[in-house]
Amino acid sequence: MTIQVKISKKKIPYKNAYLFLKKRVELLKKLKSQEMIWILEHPLTYTGGIRSNNSEILDKKIKIFKTNRGGKITLHNPGQKIVYFVLDLNKRKKDIKNLVRQIELTIVEFLKLYKIKSRPDKKNIGIWVGDKKIAAIGIRVSNWVAYHGFSINLKNNLKYYKKIVPCGLNNTKVTSVKVESNIKIIEPEMKLKKIFLKNLKNI
Repeated sequence: MTIQVKISKKKIPYKNAYLFLKKRVELLKKLKSQEMIWILEHPLTYTGGIRSNNSEILDKKIKIFKTNRGGKITLHNPGQKIVYFVLDLNKRKKDIKNLVRQIELTIVEFLKLYKIKSRPDKKNIGIWVGDKKIAAIGIRVSNWVAYHGFSINLKNNLKYYKKIVPCGLNNTKVTSVKVESNIKIIEPEMKLKKIFLKNLKNI
């Protein structure tokens, strides 16, 4: 099954990516497009999923972009790598839990490259290093087309998490590859692409 892979070097505004994904989903439903993975970074942006609420906003001056993904309020900023996807589960296993599992495996495997021991958490979705969150997962499924994706904190400025309650968690409980590893981060996009494509064969 052919999957288009896009890698953007320039930072993509969140709204642009969000609208692009929604359009791509509709095209895929009509069989007018192929599946896609898009690896990118966003400028500083706070987004709210379908379970977010205003009590999670600690700094009332910030703007929250409302989105239809699962989850609560989170942060995107330079140095955090985003992996979006549009996948047709009609042509695969109609198993959302397995899709999430393969995403989790992808992140854990990627972090091993930096000698970081990480794990998923059944209660708090995402990937953890000890008691700190290093990666977030937020997906939506429409007519068995799955989209949105996951983010990994590579070398982003973590101080911006202090303005929110990220994913409903204590905002001191976040970390990054730069904090957890001394290994230099080189071409993470290519590494993520290789690992994720491999694991997608299992969905």
